[in-house]
This record gives sequence, structure tokens and C-alpha cells, in this order.
Amino acid sequence: MAWILLVVAGLLEVAWSVGLKYTDGFTRPWPSLFTGTSIVASMLLLSYAAKSLPIGTAYGVWVGIGAAGAAVLGMAVLGEPATAARIFFVALLLVAVVGLKMTSGH
Repeated sequence: MAWILLVVAGLLEVAWSVGLKYTDGFTRPWPSLFTGTSIVASMLLLSYAAKSLPIGTAYGVWVGIGAAGAAVLGMAVLGEPATAARIFFVALLLVAVVGLKMTSGH
């Protein structure tokens, strides 16, 4: 169950990090509410997952999902450059997330 919570927390991190783009410095109410709610929910789920997972693993996976997801959405939706190098390094992030999961002992 902790891994499911952690993956959802990571996906919410993607949501809030991309949501920041739409808040205009938290001056737009609905995007700001969405982003703030996603931040709180992501942190809560991370804290629940960290009750039974090692914090280094939980935090690393959470950050990896968030960073990779934000980079992919940036390229796919926000028009950021999708160069071979960027795609390669996003893939490395995903390899690291899977590696942390496989070596966590849980």
C-alpha cells in the first residue's frame, strides 16, 4: 500500500509543479487552489508512505516521479524542447526510480 501512496504522491507532485506555470505567481484563484491542494495532498501521501518505507527511497522516488513527469509534460504540453539529450536524462531518472524500488527491500 505504501508504494501505491508514494506513486500517487509523485503524480500529485507532477500536478502541482506543472500547475505553478498557470498560477501567475498565485494571482489566479483556480489554478492556485488546484496547485496548493496538490502540494498538500502530495506531501501528506509522501508522509504516509514514509511511515513504512525508508525515507531515502521514498523521497528519491517521489522526487524522481515529479521531476520526470514535469519534464515530460513540459515537453509534451508546454512546448519545451524535446531534444534527444533531455529524453535520455528523463529516462535515466526513471531508471533511478525503478532501481530505488527494486533495491528498497520492501
